Amino acid sequence: MPIKQQLDGGAVPVKIYTDEVEASALEQLRNIAKLPFIHSHVAAMPDVHMGIGATIGSVIPTRGAIIPAAVGVDIGCGMNALRLSLTADRLPDNLTKVRGAIERAVPVGFEMHKHDPVKRSTITALDVGLAPIIERHPAVRRMQEKRGFVTWVRQLGSLGGGNHFIELCIDEADAVWVMLHSGSRGVGNQIGRYFIELAKRDMEGQLGSLPHRDLAYFREGNPHFDDYVAAVEWAQEYAMVNRREMMRLILEALASRLPPFEVTREAINCHHNYVAREHHFGADLYVTRKGAIRAGEGELGIIPGSMGARSYIVRGLGNAESFCSCSHGAGRRMSRTQAKKQFTARDLEAQTAGVECRKDKGVVDEIPGAYKDIDQVMADQADLVEVVHRLKQVVCVKG
Repeated sequence: MPIKQQLDGGAVPVKIYTDEVEASALEQLRNIAKLPFIHSHVAAMPDVHMGIGATIGSVIPTRGAIIPAAVGVDIGCGMNALRLSLTADRLPDNLTKVRGAIERAVPVGFEMHKHDPVKRSTITALDVGLAPIIERHPAVRRMQEKRGFVTWVRQLGSLGGGNHFIELCIDEADAVWVMLHSGSRGVGNQIGRYFIELAKRDMEGQLGSLPHRDLAYFREGNPHFDDYVAAVEWAQEYAMVNRREMMRLILEALASRLPPFEVTREAINCHHNYVAREHHFGADLYVTRKGAIRAGEGELGIIPGSMGARSYIVRGLGNAESFCSCSHGAGRRMSRTQAKKQFTARDLEAQTAGVECRKDKGVVDEIPGAYKDIDQVMADQADLVEVVHRLKQVVCVKG
């Protein structure tokens, strides 16, 4: 078994798939394991590291309760990848214009589309699901109306900032892939923050009994439990649509700069910050994957490296001890603040050699050196997934 260490002393153990875990992340994992509704154990993936509220790279199975801060604020964040009929030898020698075409088609950072970017039927379908949530929780509306348009509509098909990215990659057979990483944008953030604070208010008299106040939770039967589940499921659907619409815009942009191509049948669109109803170890559970993807037997997933490292398309092995899960990426080994102090734009340029991407100080916190070694992360989860394709990026777009 690839389990490298186990933490005991809580209500359940924590099973960890790596030796590389900082003390602060271990403390977060211990706190989660103390909660009375955790079922069987907590699983920590090889990319595990400290997060806000709960540890990134953790799989948290709960009976009759959900911890909003464990789900986080980028609800439904995940990956989308498509393989094209193009091969590497058909790409232009200089990919600067290709990156520029993608950046013009897809807003990045805090930017959004100047006009509603998707079909009215798509907007209407999402609006129908959001309306009852806003009716019961009007504070969620705050980020929706802005200068006469609806913010969440204009942000559909946009990337965001931080570690979100769009990449053009080459696999081991020289096939070209398009890969992207994004989530539920501002509306998901608003929903997440609102319900995290609501859980704390609901538990105000009991917060002192929790291992950490960020672990405030909703129990089934709580008036807000069903509201939170509905809001999370809506945000997860929004994130899926956002990635789908972004991919559509990227393919249209690429069609103007690359030789004619088709999209192959190999396509993946998966969450790695989400909660789902699943059955494990004899119980029906809510499984929160915070920085982890589902890796059920035969299921395809995406495990990206950093800007200058390789990424992997994987097939799940259905490992029960991991709750059929695996890592969502390489995982940070240092904070963004520490990375900015330790590395320079020149370091970034050296570590992303051969990749058409931003190489300025504005994205130094995303430098490969700030992340764990993706090859070691993959070795640590050999019992969780098998590698289907190895990808190396040649273009990377970041906010």
